Amino acid sequence: MNRQAQACIMILFGGAVLRASLTDLHLRYVKEGLRPFLIGASLLLIITAVMTLWYELRPAAAATSGAADEQQPPAPADPDGAVGSAAATAPGHDDHGHHGHHGPRVAWLLLLPVLGLLLVSPPALGSYAAGQSGTALTAEQNYDYSPLPAGDPAPISVIDYAALALFDKGRSLGDRRVQFTGFITPGPGGEPILARMIMSCCAADGRPVKVGMTGDAPAGLADDTWVEVTGRYSQRIGRDPVNNEEIPYLDVESWRQVNAPANPYG
Repeated sequence: MNRQAQACIMILFGGAVLRASLTDLHLRYVKEGLRPFLIGASLLLIITAVMTLWYELRPAAAATSGAADEQQPPAPADPDGAVGSAAATAPGHDDHGHHGHHGPRVAWLLLLPVLGLLLVSPPALGSYAAGQSGTALTAEQNYDYSPLPAGDPAPISVIDYAALALFDKGRSLGDRRVQFTGFITPGPGGEPILARMIMSCCAADGRPVKVGMTGDAPAGLADDTWVEVTGRYSQRIGRDPVNNEEIPYLDVESWRQVNAPANPYG
């Protein structure tokens, strides 16, 4: 791979990252707060690649090189009668000199993530990842409890409900109705539960927060189906079979199927 090919791949890669950064696609990989850094990095890649192409293709470079070749004196003969032996052994003029600006062939593999970003839209982590990881809420962690927002039902996140139900014992929830959104995943005993993936930085460290459901719970839905549930605090507690941590429950009063949110993590 020569420098021109490397620059073209850098442009494609930077363009793919920029496209993902300017849309909601990047939310499947990293947290929303990292968008400015992705935009800056992609622009830097594109600018660097364009400058590389300009340097490699500029006409002045070829003209200067040709003039230098015309003015170069002939190489002196060595004592054995060989001409140009010094030039033949000089650095950059050996038998492999024409490969000096070529990179390893494995660099072509960089096209794979480029094609992945441009042509494929991979889904966010879902029920399979949730089934392989234990719930992210553990007794050793500390959580700040914010007052419930106004409204009936009160809109709340899955992690906030789970933290209030487990570590505040539902005192802040009281008898108020709450509403949150998550996807269906198999729970203890195989019954459907609700989950939402959270991440600290990127999808690689994503872990699920799980909430069981009683009452008028969704039934007959496929895994990874997104639903919005409305209900009240339940004192029932389950155990995550993966890490044996506690899973809170919600007494569901109503639910409806919804589309996956633009930001599936949170």
